[in-house]
Amino acid sequence: MIRVLIFNEYLHEKDPGCKASEIYPNGIHGALAELLNSEEDIEARTVTLDDIETGITEKILKETDVILWWGHMAHDRVPDEKARLVHEAVLNGMGAIFLHSAHKSKPFMRLMGTSCSLIWRESDDLERVWVSAPYHPIVRGLDNYFELKGEETYGEPFGIPTPDETLLIGWFTGGEVFRSGCTWQRDNGKIFYLQPGHETYPTYYDRNIRKIIVNAVRWVAPTFRSTDVMDCPNPPKAHKF
Repeated sequence: MIRVLIFNEYLHEKDPGCKASEIYPNGIHGALAELLNSEEDIEARTVTLDDIETGITEKILKETDVILWWGHMAHDRVPDEKARLVHEAVLNGMGAIFLHSAHKSKPFMRLMGTSCSLIWRESDDLERVWVSAPYHPIVRGLDNYFELKGEETYGEPFGIPTPDETLLIGWFTGGEVFRSGCTWQRDNGKIFYLQPGHETYPTYYDRNIRKIIVNAVRWVAPTFRSTDVMDCPNPPKAHKF
């Protein structure tokens, strides 16, 4: 089983004045957990800001294969220590998937080491998402492109390190383009960033987005884990040949 931990702030969905409360009555994390738990080889659980102190610990992360992270309005409320734990767990081999506005989350910014800034606007744009690396397992089963009838517009420049691979490119009716699906390797851990997923749109019910997320969980899942990447180990004396 691939053990997945889904983090979501769970603030927009609890605001009765926000459309997210209607679209995701059980929270974005609830919708993602339902999706992943429907897969035979994936076991997902959730954590929110309300229980982050006990829900994200060194022990829990050691027992987690993949973390999904959704954040938006309360990045600053995530304790620095929790971001450090996630960062180190990824370096040791845990997979990580960052969704939409999690590009400004503390763990993602620590892993990228850059501003992770972009341009954006909320204008109910249609987004056409092009598959730019059709050979990659994350986009397996997708057509050449798919469309989302409404999304928050993200645009370049996107202040990230050059991705190892850019799998998806978004185009918006305002003319903006964006690297909408990107991968990186950080020490032993694999990372995937996926742009679509604004809280006021039913993006996480879209069949293409759901396929991408399930594929991504399987791709970033660890193939090797270590506990000493951050410790700079001193190995025994090398053999002489």
